Amino acid sequence: MVSKIDICNLALAQLGQAPISSLKQEDERAKRLDLFYGPVRDEVLRTHNWGFATAEIPLSLLKDDPQNGLFYYQYPPDALFIQRVCGAYNKRGFPFEERYDALLAARILVTKVPAAHAVYTRKTVDETQFDAAFVKVFSLALACDLAVALTGDNSLAMQLTQKYTLCLDEARRSNMTENYRVACDRDAFSEVR
Repeated sequence: MVSKIDICNLALAQLGQAPISSLKQEDERAKRLDLFYGPVRDEVLRTHNWGFATAEIPLSLLKDDPQNGLFYYQYPPDALFIQRVCGAYNKRGFPFEERYDALLAARILVTKVPAAHAVYTRKTVDETQFDAAFVKVFSLALACDLAVALTGDNSLAMQLTQKYTLCLDEARRSNMTENYRVACDRDAFSEVR
């Protein structure tokens, strides 16, 4: 199982740096990794509809506007990115809009779908849930963001950015193929019933 320190040490290895044992140690590398870890993880989660981070839930209705046929829903609290809004039984995506509601002081989703569900990328913080391709891409993203600060080498930063882009494309293809196969298996299963 991969850990937070494993991911950070993979990033440091890409930079030609020695590993660390803790993000709390008195070391510039550890301090920077601790600072960048969460924001970079969330950014990489948003780059693709990762299977391990995709969730579907029924949305909580806040209010409806029958005159205009609109429904206002609570934004899922652990959502980083809404992939689509769908019905309970109709999984195709329907138009929706993200808004900020000043009275609620919260983000909301507005759609014409009654009893809507959201399919979204959730903020996944448990490293044991990450798949191997995501770990590689995430560690490269960390290395890219820290390359200049830790090494002062702009050409290394550019090389890592190219490597990150290639690995992200490969991970997306692999993940989409896996998700397509799972969707086909699920469709085949539902036809049997």
